[in-house]
Amino acid sequence: MPAKSAAQQKAAGAALSVRRGETPKSALKGASKSMAECMSETQLEELARTRHESKPDHVDD
Repeated sequence: MPAKSAAQQKAAGAALSVRRGETPKSALKGASKSMAECMSETQLEELARTRHESKPDHVDD
Protein backbone atom coordinates (compact mmCIF):
# COMPACT_ATOMS: atom_id res chain seq x y z
CA MET A 1 0.00 0.00 0.00
CA PRO A 2 1.99 3.03 -1.18
CA ALA A 3 1.49 6.45 0.38
CA LYS A 4 -1.04 8.69 -1.36
CA SER A 5 0.60 11.95 -0.31
CA ALA A 6 3.84 13.37 1.02
CA ALA A 7 2.11 14.15 4.33
CA GLN A 8 1.08 10.50 4.75
CA GLN A 9 4.63 9.41 3.98
CA LYS A 10 6.09 11.78 6.58
CA ALA A 11 3.60 10.63 9.22
CA ALA A 12 4.51 7.00 8.54
CA GLY A 13 8.19 7.83 8.86
CA ALA A 14 7.65 9.49 12.22
CA ALA A 15 5.59 6.54 13.47
CA LEU A 16 8.25 4.12 12.25
CA SER A 17 10.89 6.05 14.16
CA VAL A 18 8.90 5.57 17.37
CA ARG A 19 8.37 1.87 16.66
CA ARG A 20 12.13 1.43 16.31
CA GLY A 21 12.79 3.33 19.55
CA GLU A 22 14.63 6.22 17.87
CA THR A 23 12.10 8.87 18.92
CA PRO A 24 9.97 9.17 22.08
CA LYS A 25 6.25 8.50 21.63
CA SER A 26 5.48 11.87 23.23
CA ALA A 27 6.95 13.57 20.14
CA LEU A 28 4.10 12.27 17.94
CA LYS A 29 0.80 13.98 17.28
CA GLY A 30 -2.14 13.56 14.94
CA ALA A 31 -2.04 10.87 12.28
CA SER A 32 1.45 9.66 13.10
CA LYS A 33 0.38 8.89 16.68
CA SER A 34 -2.51 6.68 15.56
CA MET A 35 -0.33 5.06 12.88
CA ALA A 36 2.26 4.06 15.49
CA GLU A 37 -0.44 2.41 17.59
CA CYS A 38 -2.36 0.48 14.96
CA MET A 39 0.07 -0.35 12.12
CA SER A 40 2.85 -2.92 12.04
CA GLU A 41 6.46 -1.97 11.42
CA THR A 42 6.28 -3.62 7.98
CA GLN A 43 3.24 -1.54 6.98
CA LEU A 44 4.91 1.64 8.20
CA GLU A 45 8.09 0.84 6.25
CA GLU A 46 6.05 0.35 3.10
CA LEU A 47 4.34 3.72 3.47
CA ALA A 48 7.51 5.57 4.45
CA ARG A 49 9.64 4.32 1.56
CA THR A 50 7.18 5.34 -1.18
CA ARG A 51 8.73 7.62 -3.79
CA HIS A 52 7.40 11.10 -3.14
CA GLU A 53 8.55 13.01 -6.22
CA SER A 54 5.14 12.96 -7.90
CA LYS A 55 3.01 12.91 -4.75
CA PRO A 56 0.83 15.86 -3.77
CA ASP A 57 1.38 17.46 -0.36
CA HIS A 58 -2.09 16.45 0.89
CA VAL A 59 -4.97 14.35 -0.43
CA ASP A 60 -8.59 14.72 0.65
CA ASP A 61 -10.22 11.31 1.02
